Amino acid sequence: MHISEGILSAPVLATGIACAAAGVAVGLKKIDYDRMPKVAILSATFFVASLIHVPIGPSSVHLVLNGLIGLLLGWVAFPAIMIALLLQAVLFQFGGLTTLGINTTTMALPAVICFYIFRCRVMSKNDWISAISAFACGFTSVALGAILVALFLVFTENAFLAPAKLILAAHLPVMVIEGIITAFCIAFLKKVKPELLEVDHDME
Repeated sequence: MHISEGILSAPVLATGIACAAAGVAVGLKKIDYDRMPKVAILSATFFVASLIHVPIGPSSVHLVLNGLIGLLLGWVAFPAIMIALLLQAVLFQFGGLTTLGINTTTMALPAVICFYIFRCRVMSKNDWISAISAFACGFTSVALGAILVALFLVFTENAFLAPAKLILAAHLPVMVIEGIITAFCIAFLKKVKPELLEVDHDME
C-alpha cells in the first residue's frame, strides 16, 4: 500500500501532506503520555508487519493492521503510523519522504474512520458481535486504504487507472487476512489484557 516516490503529482502530494499534518496534529494533542508504551508497541507492530511486502506496480501489497491500531488508539493512530513510515523510508527506502504524507493518510485515515464505525460494536459483551465487528474493521480499513491509493494514482494521471484496479484486486485477500487477524487479536486481548482495549475519551 506504500506509494513510491516520483509517481504522484505535486497537488496530490500536497493534499496528502495537508491531511497527514492535520491528523498528526490532532493525534498528538490527544496523546495520553501514560499510554505512550502502548502507542510505541503498536507503531512497532505496524513497522514490522508492513515491511513484508509484494511490489504491485507503483505501490505494494502487505499487512497493514491499521484497523487494529485504529481500534486501540483512535486519532493517535496518525502519529503512530507516521513514525513507523518515516523510519521505513529512512532505514529501508520503503515508500519515501516525499510520499510520507500520502502514505500516512492512506493508512491512518481509514484507521480513524473504522474507530468511529466499529469501536462500540467491538467492545460488545456479545462475543459474536465483537468478533464480526472486529473482522469488519480489519477488512474495511484495508479496503478504504486501497481505495485511497487508487484514487491518488488516478488523480495524478489517468494512465494509472489500470494499476489502480490491479492494486484494489490484489488487496482483496489482504482484506480477509486483516479481518481475521484483527478479530483474533481483539478476542485475545479481551480475555487476557482487556485494559489495552480502553481508549481515553480524549483520544476519540
